[in-house]
Amino acid sequence: MNVTTHINNVHPNAQIHPSVEVGPFVTIEEDVVIDEGGWIGPSAVIHSGTRIGKNVSIYPGAIVGGVSQDLKYRGEESILVIGDNVIIREYCTLNRGTKANYATKIGNNCMLMAYVHVAHDCVLGDYCILSNNVNLAGHISVGDHAIIGGMAAVHQFVKIGEHAFIGGGSLVRKDVPPFVKAARTPLSYVGVNSVGLKRRGYSTETIHHIQDIYRLLFVRGHNNTTAIQKIREEIQDSDERARILEFISETERGLMRGFRAL
Repeated sequence: MNVTTHINNVHPNAQIHPSVEVGPFVTIEEDVVIDEGGWIGPSAVIHSGTRIGKNVSIYPGAIVGGVSQDLKYRGEESILVIGDNVIIREYCTLNRGTKANYATKIGNNCMLMAYVHVAHDCVLGDYCILSNNVNLAGHISVGDHAIIGGMAAVHQFVKIGEHAFIGGGSLVRKDVPPFVKAARTPLSYVGVNSVGLKRRGYSTETIHHIQDIYRLLFVRGHNNTTAIQKIREEIQDSDERARILEFISETERGLMRGFRAL
């Protein structure tokens, strides 16, 4: 462990790979594991129960692995798991899980910009980007490659599908299915995330296929039951169709609104 000569409070039982660089005035508690290649910036705090993967950068003032802010939390054992190649910018607050799910999880290659809050029992997939001041309440699920714009607030138990893009300043009270763009107030479907999908190798044909599905679900004015029936009858089967229908079948809070012209 490469620790600066400034005052630090690093517990001797913390398991920190020798290659990890620890800046000044950092606090690392006892039950912490940090894999190789990381950097812990000045004045960061890493609480017990935190498990950090390889090449993770934690910027100044971040508080990682704090106890849940859930009033039902009674001090039970829980953890925060952070994958490889994650960037955690200044003053992020990332909480451990509770007895409900035991763990809060952040996948590989994620970027959490300054002042992001990730509450207890959230699960983020790989390659997620949370812009400045995004706030996630408890028990939220975010799929791979999802992007959430700055100042967005997400209600507890909401599910956000993979490759979704949520506009800045949004209030996310309902589930957001995969591959879509969501914005406006109340949060509504504003199209397929075609730019993001192209960047990730999706063909134009596949993107048009996804657009056809969401026209039936969100644009034509059908209720969800009718839209699902029409999707099954009119849209060719595919991995994308199966994933969208699976997401809809699992929603508990209901889906965001369909397209509404301004």
